[in-house]
Amino acid sequence: MAHPQSSRTSCRYANPLAGGDASGPAKPVPRRPAKGNTTMNFFRNVRSLIGLGALCAAAWATPAQAERLKELASIQGVRDNPLIGYGLMVGLDGTGDQTMQTPFTTQSLNNMLQQLGITIPQGVNMQLKNVAAVMVTATLPSFARPGQNIDVTVSSMGNAKSLRGGTLLMTPLKGVDGQVYAIAQGNMVVGGAGASANGSKAQVNQLSSGRIPAGALVERGVEAPVGGESTFTLELNRSDFGTVQQAADAINRQFGPGTAQALDARVIQVRAPAPQERVGFLARLESLEVTPTQAVARVVVNARTGSVVMNQAVRVNDCAVAHGNLSVVINTEPVVSQPNAFSGGSTVVGQTSQISINQGGGALQMVRGGASLADVIKGLNSLGANPQDLVSILQAMKSAGALRAELEII
Repeated sequence: MAHPQSSRTSCRYANPLAGGDASGPAKPVPRRPAKGNTTMNFFRNVRSLIGLGALCAAAWATPAQAERLKELASIQGVRDNPLIGYGLMVGLDGTGDQTMQTPFTTQSLNNMLQQLGITIPQGVNMQLKNVAAVMVTATLPSFARPGQNIDVTVSSMGNAKSLRGGTLLMTPLKGVDGQVYAIAQGNMVVGGAGASANGSKAQVNQLSSGRIPAGALVERGVEAPVGGESTFTLELNRSDFGTVQQAADAINRQFGPGTAQALDARVIQVRAPAPQERVGFLARLESLEVTPTQAVARVVVNARTGSVVMNQAVRVNDCAVAHGNLSVVINTEPVVSQPNAFSGGSTVVGQTSQISINQGGGALQMVRGGASLADVIKGLNSLGANPQDLVSILQAMKSAGALRAELEII
């Protein structure tokens, strides 16, 4: 029996009949009288070979797919914080907001000029073309310190045609608590281009939003205490009792029994070491490899686009499916009735329609039960249905009990 070769699993076993092992040449067996029951020894050796071969085949068929703990979980309290601000973009090439339709742009500019010591006379309505009101968003990373630069995204709030070439004026970025955590300012990079003339317009990508790399300066950090009470908490990205238990076992094997305890399907409580050792402890903890359990069989269907995605745990039972498409086609053509010469009649234009009804193949198709994702795909492809039809077929198979998976419609 030939064993499949795999880069992850290699099977090396001793040959009790020829001597040596699979990695080197076999040693000659000296011919001498056998002691004991040679028949029993022979069958015992054959059973050993069969058992080892089955073990190697099983290991090759289901290779371990371990992942680092940092991909599976996050440390509670170590998180990003969203920031938002309102500001003005100046220096646009006549593509700014139309002030009659966006009065808040003029109001914001007046307030800013007053703070700079410039007073606008009453009743003056400024017609601005190079100014646009924008919303500025950013993400404050964990452990950010004052003086650090972060990227910001600028988006038009009014009816500006383009923000290309503009400069963002100093804009405070606030958190959910209303406190200012960063100040944004700088020239924006827009990943689009466009031009228009005489009613014609050509545009590539979006012109109403862009990004300023390192465009904000952090003014205040957010405290993220880790292990402040001699323990810290790990939170899995996906709730699963099997995965959380395997993660806790891997931590206890690495750092000693009692270091980690699984509280529920998502949370693991870990005993923290001394403060001067916590950074190195967390670095080793995140590098631990954990093999997650297999996810629940699920089929995700996007009803708007017709996309169908299924994971490897999906199975299909034997079933018969009939699916036909009914199409109605109506062709209408004008018919002109021309009177004879000198008859005194008039030309009449009429309509004639031809209606045809076509029903696609609706014969029963047998879908064999599959033990793997490849078998499931092969069986569904045998129906010859497009993705939109496959959505209806999967829903019917789920109702009939032939689809052994959760069906999620998004």
